[in-house]
Amino acid sequence: MKFPKFEAIRKLGKSHTGRVAMLAIPTGVVSALLMGGVAQGAVPVSFAISGTQFKISSSQLEGTGFSQYSGVAKDADGKQHPVVTANIKNATLENLCQSAVQDTPLGKAGILIKAGGKGTPASAKDLQIGMTGLKGDAEFKNIRIGVDASKVNTKAKGSKGDFSQDSDTVSIKDLKQDSWSTTASVFTLKDMSLKLTDGSETCD
Repeated sequence: MKFPKFEAIRKLGKSHTGRVAMLAIPTGVVSALLMGGVAQGAVPVSFAISGTQFKISSSQLEGTGFSQYSGVAKDADGKQHPVVTANIKNATLENLCQSAVQDTPLGKAGILIKAGGKGTPASAKDLQIGMTGLKGDAEFKNIRIGVDASKVNTKAKGSKGDFSQDSDTVSIKDLKQDSWSTTASVFTLKDMSLKLTDGSETCD
């Protein structure tokens, strides 16, 4: 897939910092690269996802070894859901929150997980996230925008010819994210708490 040179992307490449939504790729470009990834059979999430998206928030994410490209998440019925796949080799997340809400025969039910809020952040190795939305204040070091997804600087890679970006480091303040999936080789949740809710408490 080939994409024209968008002014917003050129500006980000110069500044390496700024308010981001989907990590600074304009919405139109996101839609194009996502559907292109579906059409070309981009690398899928390695397990059947549930039918419920979940929210993640963190007051501060710090990561090394970052890449991002289009992907596909499949549910148990085989339905494909386009996602933006983000990889981070090592990540720390302060005041981490994860929430999901689902309809049940008894009404709405939710789960709320919090960790890393007492001075020791949550941490993850080989973190991979299949997301549909992200907001926050981001800064990248040594970012490359427009690199072939099969040539990114992380172990996990996308499909040849697909649009992607990578960087040595990523820092996101006030992270808010909607996701279908999260995987990690190690995920350490310091001072974790888990709460069953009526669905009214989420990571907004």
